[in-house]
Amino acid sequence: MKRILFLLAPVWLATAQTANPQGTFHSNIARTGVYPSAGPKQLNGVKWAFKSGGPILGSPAIAAGVVYIGSLDGFVYAVDQETGKEKWKHATHQPVVSSPAVSGGLVFFEGYDGVLYALATDTGTVKWYFVAEYERRFEAKHLHGYSPESQTIPDSWDLYLSSPAVFNNHVYFGSGDGNVYAVDTSTGVLHWKFSTGDIVHASPAIANGTVYIGSWDSNLYALDAESGQEKWRFKGGEDPVVHNQVGFQSSPAVVDGVVYTGCRDGHVYALDANTGRKKWDYSTAKNWVNATPAVRDGVVYAGTSFGWNLHALDARTGRERFTFHAGGEIFSSAALAGDLAYFGAANGRLYAIDAKTGKLAWQFQTEASKADPMKVLKPDGSLDDEAIFAHYFHDSQDMALAMYRMFSVGGVWSSPAVDKGVVYFGSTDGYLYALH
Repeated sequence: MKRILFLLAPVWLATAQTANPQGTFHSNIARTGVYPSAGPKQLNGVKWAFKSGGPILGSPAIAAGVVYIGSLDGFVYAVDQETGKEKWKHATHQPVVSSPAVSGGLVFFEGYDGVLYALATDTGTVKWYFVAEYERRFEAKHLHGYSPESQTIPDSWDLYLSSPAVFNNHVYFGSGDGNVYAVDTSTGVLHWKFSTGDIVHASPAIANGTVYIGSWDSNLYALDAESGQEKWRFKGGEDPVVHNQVGFQSSPAVVDGVVYTGCRDGHVYALDANTGRKKWDYSTAKNWVNATPAVRDGVVYAGTSFGWNLHALDARTGRERFTFHAGGEIFSSAALAGDLAYFGAANGRLYAIDAKTGKLAWQFQTEASKADPMKVLKPDGSLDDEAIFAHYFHDSQDMALAMYRMFSVGGVWSSPAVDKGVVYFGSTDGYLYALH
C-alpha cells in the first residue's frame, strides 16, 4: 500500500534537538525516565481527576501548562495542568494508546488507523497526517499455548503503539506494518523508512544521532537518525512454538553510551550503544520486561509482568540492588523524580518508593480498584489470578476476557509523568489523575 501524506495547513517549526523534558514518553528522547523536578514525597491527595470516555493505557505528555493524553475512547485530550479542565479534544475514531510527543507547537501521536497525527497544541486541529501501510497487533498461531493451535491469534498483551520521538526536524516512530519511519515535522513528508521482520510497537530512543528501537522480530536495531541506515542489531530470545517469550515490547533507554532494554524473553539487557555488544543481561525467570527501564545514578529500574516486581539493578554490572514486589503486572515505566521512583501496577495502585532502598513511601488506589466490580482483587489488594484467568489456556478468547477482568479494577498501565511536585498518570477506569 502506498504511503500517503495529507498536509492540511503549513506549519514551520524550529529545529528540535530534544522535545520538552516532560513533553514526550518517559521524559526525554533518550527515554531515561528522569524528571527534573521532584514529585510528592507524601501523598496529600488528588489535586484533580479528569474523566475520559474509556480506559487510558498511554502516558501523559506535559508542555506549557497543558497535559496531553489519549484514551481508548478514540480521543486525544488537552487538559489544563493546573485545574484539570478540558481545553480541547480530537477524535480519531480509533483507540489511542500511543503516548504523545509535544514539540514546536504540535502534538504528535500514532492511531490504530495507522496514521501519525500532527495537531496544533492550542486548538487540537490537524495540521498534517502521515499514513503508514497498515496497523495491527502482534499475532501468531498457538500464541501463549492457546487452542486451536492452527488459528492465528492477536495478542491482547500487545497493549501500546509506538510513541513518537522528535529530533532534528523529524518525527521517528514504529508501526504495525513492521517499519520504522522518519517524517518531516513541518510537512509530514517521508524522510526514510526502515523495514524490520515484524510489528514495531516499541518507542524509539534517540542519542548521539542514533535511533534505537526494538521489534517483535526479537531484534533491537540501531539506525542512523539522518539516513535510516542500520548500524547494528541485537538478537533477543526466540520462542517459535507458543511465541510467549519473544519480542521487544519494551522501549530502550540510553545513558552514558549504554542501551538498556527489556524483552519478553525474560531479560533486561545492557548493550554497548556503539556496537550492540552485550555488556550484561539480567534474568527475570521468564517474566516479561515490557516497561521501559528508567536509569539514574548508576541504577536501572525495570518492572516485570507476571513476577509483579520492580527490579533495581546496578547499571555497570547488572547485579540486583533491591526488588519491590507490587500487587499486579508492571507495564508502567518508572518515573524518577527527587528521591522517589513512581510507577503503576495492574491492581489499580500507583506506588512511590525510595529510589535507593526500595522502601515504600506511599501508594494511591484508583476509584475502580476500591469498588472492584468483578471481584478480582484479594484482601491484601493484589490481583487474584484464579479469578482473572479462570479459563486460562482453554480457548483463545479467554485472553481477551482476562484482560477485560483486569481492566475492571482501574489498573495503572500508564507511565507517570512528574512536574512541579505533581505526578500525572492514566488508569483503565478512564481517569487521568493528578496527585500532589
